[in-house]
Amino acid sequence: MPAGNAKGILMIRIILAGATGWVGRALVPAIDKAADLELVAALSRNHAGLDLGVALGGKPSGVPVFARIEEALATPADVLIDYTKPNVVKAHALAALKGGLNVVIGTSGLGAADYAELDAEALAHKRGLLAAGNFSITATLLKRFTLEAAKYVADVELIDYASATKPDAPSGTGRELAEALAGVRQGATSRPVSEVVGVPETRGGAFGEGAHEVRVHALRLPSFVLGVEAIFGAPDERLTIRHDAGSSAAPYVAGTLLATRKVSGWTGVRRGLDTLLD
Repeated sequence: MPAGNAKGILMIRIILAGATGWVGRALVPAIDKAADLELVAALSRNHAGLDLGVALGGKPSGVPVFARIEEALATPADVLIDYTKPNVVKAHALAALKGGLNVVIGTSGLGAADYAELDAEALAHKRGLLAAGNFSITATLLKRFTLEAAKYVADVELIDYASATKPDAPSGTGRELAEALAGVRQGATSRPVSEVVGVPETRGGAFGEGAHEVRVHALRLPSFVLGVEAIFGAPDERLTIRHDAGSSAAPYVAGTLLATRKVSGWTGVRRGLDTLLD
């Protein structure tokens, strides 16, 4: 249970994985300014053993930095926020759930099968987990508007834009949207990929099955940060819904903190910030 501070405010104690990364650096001062949030430990392999304030180039903050999730979990906490790497986020989340923490995941790279496993663990320990491919409000609206358009227009494909160095494809934003679309879209009228000649792989990666699958085309080029474009086609008309992220991590902060405050309100996994908007 969250602990109260000297003013009687119920504090949510946070372990931040990826605290010295792009989004983590933006979250640290935001958590520090919040009256109801307290950062109690951080994870960063490259800065383990340091005080987090020193690791970020400032004054000591009293927040220890650990290399391993098991070490960080020795500090009493309520929520794990993870902005790390696709190859470690699942292990972090499983360990946190087993340790009695709720979890907020901003790291991309996990799929439906991974979240099914995390859901079972969260239910077993009566904890909540919220994962979002993107915690910005405009990216959340991209998902909402795209799912609404899919009710009326049968044919849709996604283009996923990211930097040349991004390790996963598609992005978490693109993957979350594709998996959601595959569950609600109408049957496509385009020629099945099994009937395509030439290089069928150029038709993109598939999410879902049969006529309801969603094709995603991932571009990885310099100058992009993150963008997802949903293109709908009907006879003699098209609709494009697109989100582009800038170079700052600021748009992800408010959504992440909202999830941190809300995640104790259910058990099991929820995917997408849109599940909290209403």
